[in-house]
Amino acid sequence: MSTLRTLFLSPRVTATGHALADAARRRGARVETLREWRVPEQQRRAEGSSLYAGPLFADAVARELGLGLLEAPQDWLARLPRELTLRDVEFGTIAEAWRLRRPAFVKPPNDKSFPARVYPDGSGLPGPDAVDGTEPVLVSDIVTFAVEFRLFLLNGEVRTASRYATRGALDVAPLERDPRRAEVLAFAERLAGTGLPSAVVVDVGLVDDAGWAVVEANAAWASGHYACDADAALDVVLHAARPEGEFGAADRRFLRPAPEVVRD
Repeated sequence: MSTLRTLFLSPRVTATGHALADAARRRGARVETLREWRVPEQQRRAEGSSLYAGPLFADAVARELGLGLLEAPQDWLARLPRELTLRDVEFGTIAEAWRLRRPAFVKPPNDKSFPARVYPDGSGLPGPDAVDGTEPVLVSDIVTFAVEFRLFLLNGEVRTASRYATRGALDVAPLERDPRRAEVLAFAERLAGTGLPSAVVVDVGLVDDAGWAVVEANAAWASGHYACDADAALDVVLHAARPEGEFGAADRRFLRPAPEVVRD
């Protein structure tokens, strides 16, 4: 992987953006905030670039920056064995989810095109006036997580991790300070061979009276770090968002498709 020269950020200011920027500067890299949804000509395809941004902004600028973006397959969670999810998870289209007649947790797999939450039935989802019906969704049984953790994974190794919620309420602390640290790391080892890219974020949690389960996977280049070590999180981000030509065959299948961006 090439040496980081410039970390690009979106216009949206976040605590994680600030933390990663500070970590990048400590390495002698420049940090550039893109003020518009396009890349100035002189900064396009800059050597040694990376990006931290939300999915929509990343889609708008990644191609101009010459970057590839790793993410988990959209159906990854649904393909996991039930012993890793402790619930039924189905992958399909939002049109299929419109037919739901029961409460379910519904979310877009790899973006935030509509709120990820429990829906009483399919009627509460965005309708034909907002979507064309082919958009992918994950539909999950409802479970209660007693505590949840965020893991930044690089080549299958947990580089840094943080507790982020207890009983659904924000409760942030480094993994090292949590008494369940050994359990979290042991469960993370079970994710090997489940079809993840080399750099990714996975959320896991403890389900009441059932055990440990995967919550979801997230793109490292768009994930909040909570109480994770910023330098270690940056290592994962740099591996997940880098010049497209640097990705080997094993990771190329995990690259986020680059949409065609129409400019005025």
